[in-house]
Amino acid sequence: MARMSADERRERLVEAAITVMTRDGVARATTRAIVAEAEMPLGVFHYCFASKKELVEQVIGTINAHAVSRVMAMTDTRATFRESLRASVQGYWEHVLTHPAEHMLTYELTQYALRQPGFEGVARTQYELYLGTLTAFLDDIANRLAVTYELPTPVLARYLMTVVDGLTLNWIILGGEPEAAAVLDHVTDHVAGLVRERS
Repeated sequence: MARMSADERRERLVEAAITVMTRDGVARATTRAIVAEAEMPLGVFHYCFASKKELVEQVIGTINAHAVSRVMAMTDTRATFRESLRASVQGYWEHVLTHPAEHMLTYELTQYALRQPGFEGVARTQYELYLGTLTAFLDDIANRLAVTYELPTPVLARYLMTVVDGLTLNWIILGGEPEAAAVLDHVTDHVAGLVRERS
């Protein structure tokens, strides 16, 4: 194996953890299973992470980054607010459609963190990350397109997060791509209706 930096080892272990957790479940994602997936010795794990809790936090952050990268790739800064938001939402949704197991894992991680002693704060951190990412995204669109919202941005971000997060779980369980697309169209129209040009 070529020599890797500490950051490269951590990244490889995190991606291995996502693979193992997605395939076998969070509870079965032991450190031995993760290092075996990463093709690394067990000692490397303890060198890179102080605990499994730290690893879980990194896994959550990485999955969020996967989805956010798709959102940013789809954003059209030259479009209207509605077009820009809908394209961004579509970027996220295409990640859901192509990586459903990864998104299912995020819900399992939430439940695991809520039930595992010492991990309670991880679930809160997970959703604070989601909310912070979406708030920053809405602020960025507003600044680039010179618009304001009728609601405070954190409130609007929580509304969007609640709808999209719930829709994701709903689709994982029930399927129904046309219905999901219709919901995304409707919520985009609703949010666009709360936008005003800056005076």
